[in-house]
Amino acid sequence: MSVFAAILIGLAMGAIFGMALEKGRVCEGGVIVCQMQMSRHTMLKMFLSAVATGLIVLSIMVGFGIAKLSPKATLFAADIVGGAVLGVGIVIAGACPGTVLAQIGTGYKDAIFTFIGGLFGALAFTYMEPNILKPVLTTGSYGKLTLDQVMGVPFPAVALTFAAIIIGFLVWLEKVSPWQAEIGPNADGVPADAPVEAIAATKV
Repeated sequence: MSVFAAILIGLAMGAIFGMALEKGRVCEGGVIVCQMQMSRHTMLKMFLSAVATGLIVLSIMVGFGIAKLSPKATLFAADIVGGAVLGVGIVIAGACPGTVLAQIGTGYKDAIFTFIGGLFGALAFTYMEPNILKPVLTTGSYGKLTLDQVMGVPFPAVALTFAAIIIGFLVWLEKVSPWQAEIGPNADGVPADAPVEAIAATKV
């Protein structure tokens, strides 16, 4: 594949992903913060759906030899510290590295500052990682450790099993917390039982 073709495919996938974030309201700061508070689950449903879909597609591609897995090394310190820093940043900013671009596209004026802050953060990490952060973040490395290797089971079997578990969990979560109760039957952020004042406010 040429570089130009790869760029076009990347742009197309990014556009589809951004549209899905916007239509699913996952890019909204309130939805993101509510997910972190575990008071609403729109974001969790969408992301777990993507994980289940990815597992199914990967299991098929690996099973038929179309693709080959190339996992990164397992770094427990980097995963825990990085995940904690990312989570705190998401709650404070009401955005993550993916949703901030969708926020900019939908007209969130403060999202540009989050984006610029992310660029400065990436720049600071680039300079600090080789000598300062790397000795800490590489602590607890077990190499390229994957669950199928640990269990001694083919990857497609592990992937499809986890996909089925995730799908079952999503079905249960939708029953106990239906999407209409979170973003409204018209996907406008207004639940069906919202007061008239709240509905009017969305039309201003």
